[in-house]
Amino acid sequence: MLYALLMYQDADFDTQWERASDAERAAVYRQHGDFSTLLESRGAERGGHELALAATATTVRKADDTAADGVVTDGPFAELAEHLGGFYIVEARDLDEALEYAKALPVRTVEVRAIITDDQRAE
Repeated sequence: MLYALLMYQDADFDTQWERASDAERAAVYRQHGDFSTLLESRGAERGGHELALAATATTVRKADDTAADGVVTDGPFAELAEHLGGFYIVEARDLDEALEYAKALPVRTVEVRAIITDDQRAE
């Protein structure tokens, strides 16, 4: 089964990241490289990406689900304590294995969500 490991960062992460030294940033990327190596060694890595900082987000808000237009605003959807910073897609035999991977990630908050594939959708 496929799972998304959604990595959340504190709302002030953008500022912290911009102030981080090259060495501090390199250490974070090294930790994620180690995590990717773990996934690869288990045949579990299916993808993932770092997202641009939350301050660069653009949000479209519509009046309802069927509206064809919307209001475009700068910034993330809402004022939140945490922002989505990136994700990994992993193959795991079950939720317990996906949770093991989430615990191994070098971030404080990880949301684990099953991915519904085309063949799993109810018609």
